[in-house]
Amino acid sequence: MEPKWEGKVSTKLTKARADQIWPLFLDFFNLHKWFPSLATCYGVHGINGQTGCIRYCSGCSISPSASNENNPQASWSTERLISVDHVQRSLSYEIVDNNIGFKSYVSTVKIVPEDNEGENQSGCVIEWGFTVDPVEGWVLDDLVKKYDMGLQRMAKRMEDACNSSLEK
Repeated sequence: MEPKWEGKVSTKLTKARADQIWPLFLDFFNLHKWFPSLATCYGVHGINGQTGCIRYCSGCSISPSASNENNPQASWSTERLISVDHVQRSLSYEIVDNNIGFKSYVSTVKIVPEDNEGENQSGCVIEWGFTVDPVEGWVLDDLVKKYDMGLQRMAKRMEDACNSSLEK
């Protein structure tokens, strides 16, 4: 049996603080607002943001394998929130069911504030790590690139939303 794949991507936000970004991730049933390839995301069980709640996500996904990069596929998954740490601003979730090919998948998202604490604090880092059983026909490096691209787009949307709410 092949060892599990592990990947981690991160991005730095310079115009939004950790305390602004954390609630957006904690809104577990509304990931589609931020993640570019999701058409919908909604709760199917439990209370949004609480351990044990389950969301359904669907959208258009492009397989990370190079041979399918121009072949978008309808994809879906159900995901269970398995832990929340408000102090460390981290959450973990697992994929319960999907048509993507993941047999076992656990992910942790963490929002890390910049070192300069206090009123002048600005910026944060979003870290997104995952552990997954190898997926037939996929390559780990391509999967990491896909997550990185998604995180960059998601972070920009979140940062823009935080800044537009400050301007109002």
